[in-house]
Formats: sequence, C-alpha cells, structure tokens
Amino acid sequence: MAARHRKILKVVQGKGYVTIDDLAREFKVTPQTIRRDINDLSDAGLIHRYHGGAGTLSSTENFAYSDRKILCLQEKERIAALVARHIPDHASLFINIGTTTEEVAKALCNHQRLRVITNNLNVASILSNFDHIDIIVAGGLIRHRDCGIIGEATIDFIQQFKVDYGIIGISGIDMDGTLLDFDYREVRAARAIIDNSRRTFLVADHTKFGRNAMVRLGGIAEIDALFTDQAPPASLMEILATQDVKLHVAT
Repeated sequence: MAARHRKILKVVQGKGYVTIDDLAREFKVTPQTIRRDINDLSDAGLIHRYHGGAGTLSSTENFAYSDRKILCLQEKERIAALVARHIPDHASLFINIGTTTEEVAKALCNHQRLRVITNNLNVASILSNFDHIDIIVAGGLIRHRDCGIIGEATIDFIQQFKVDYGIIGISGIDMDGTLLDFDYREVRAARAIIDNSRRTFLVADHTKFGRNAMVRLGGIAEIDALFTDQAPPASLMEILATQDVKLHVAT
C-alpha cells in the first residue's frame, strides 16, 4: 500500500467522512489524484466511495471473501510465516475463520505432529494434504460465503478441548483495544477459542487498526500476542505495553 493511501485511510477512519477537496488540500495534490486514490482504496475494500468524498465501511457488513483473500496478501503471508515460527512441533491448536488464519495454516504445513481443531473448512482443506497433521473439524452451520462453521453446535464442540495455542483473526481493532467483528455467531466461536486456549495469538494486518464493526469479541488484553505487519497506532501500543501483550511485527 502506498504511503499516501495509508494516510488517507487513517484520515477517513478518524473522521468517518471526508471530502475530496479537503483531502486534496491536506495532501497538496490535485482532486483528480485523490479520486484515483479513493478508487484504489475502495476497490481494495478499505473505504466506501461517495460522490465528492469517501467514508468508512459499514459496521454491519464485511466485504466479500474473494476480495479479502487478495487484500494485503503479502502482508498476511509475512504475518503467517512469523506466527509459524512461534508454534512448535507436536502442538495442539485452534484455528478460526479468516483469510489471515488461512495463510497461517499454509505456513504450518511443514510442522510435525500438529493437532489442529478448526471451524474453517478452508483451513481443513489446506492441511488435509499432510498426513503428519491431524485435523479435527467442528460441527455446525456452514457459512457459504467463506466456508466458516458457526452456531451452537460449533461452540459446544470447541468447549470440549483445551489446547496449547488459539490462533484467531479479527475484522477490526478499536483504538481502545476492543476486538470487533461482524457476525455474532462467529464471535461466539472465537470467544470459545480464547477461553479454551492456553495461549491466544491474534493475527491482524494494519488495515484492521481503527476499523469499525458492530459485534464485540472482547479486549486486546485477553490475548497473549498480536502478530501484525506494521506497528499499531500509539494508543494501541500503550495498551499492549500496559497489558503485557507481546507485539510481533512481520517486516
């Protein structure tokens, strides 16, 4: 992502809505340049394009799975590789729904004798080619748009286990450290993963910082480590430090 794109995204997230003329004045470029920047960010699913300006995405609906798979893909791959270095062989782990957690699954393929419990059919498919990894798939309702498994049966299944590591993704991290997502059923499954993991790793690229979503999962203080591709904003850095949450940045 270009430096100006990151700055525009930060301004939009901070104000909720900003006009093209205001952005052009702030960044000392032409309105035509800002329009192109807004189009690029909108196409990437990071902001909503309006006539004459740009605003934050809806807090009630995530963008399409096909878009999320390619958004910040290189950053997600770097995050996944870093997470994999912190998972030993012969470990048990949960992996939940999300495109970043799917990249983590790919990065774990060379690990020996893992036992993976997942409510993500994509994760199960990725790992199913490796006979040195045992895969346990949660029951429940399959969400067609991304092959996530959700519902009461999923929660009941997860609660039967206590594992070494829980690896979870998230749709947004508020500046007060609140972890946010769009589907309360997915959040309840993620909550069960946190509660039944000895250590919880949160994987989130930099676009999740300050992103809005309507369902609260919990607070960032409840995780053991955050794996990301850029240092978070100062307010989140302070929370991580005071709550003793380890920060790992995949540069």
